[in-house]
Amino acid sequence: MTQDLWLNLPVRDLPRAVAFFTAIGFVPKPGPGNTAHSASFQVGGNRVILMLFTESLFSTFTNHALADTARGSEVLFSLGARDRAEVDALAARVEAAGGTVFARPRESNGTMYGFGFCDPDGHRWNALFMDPARVSG
Repeated sequence: MTQDLWLNLPVRDLPRAVAFFTAIGFVPKPGPGNTAHSASFQVGGNRVILMLFTESLFSTFTNHALADTARGSEVLFSLGARDRAEVDALAARVEAAGGTVFARPRESNGTMYGFGFCDPDGHRWNALFMDPARVSG
């Protein structure tokens, strides 16, 4: 079975994307994967890696057209938060780093508190805190 999960994203401006993800708290992952055309980040502690690739390099992996993030969404990445305060803090960092908050922090379904944002390349993300005291299951 696989050991890691790699999220691969095309970006128009690699230095800008690296600055954004660093500013919102992603941890750069040293070693292979960091070149003039790519950058690597550790996401949380669960062996998830975010790889950013220039659009020209990314398209050589997929042999497929890139999605136009200004017109539609192909995927929504969700980040788990420890509490409501962490959600609010991330929303503030996203805006300060040049991201776009498209859904302000709020409660949803009586069990979740979260917000939605776009990174500078238009990829959609959200951050959620699921209150264990309110989640049945």
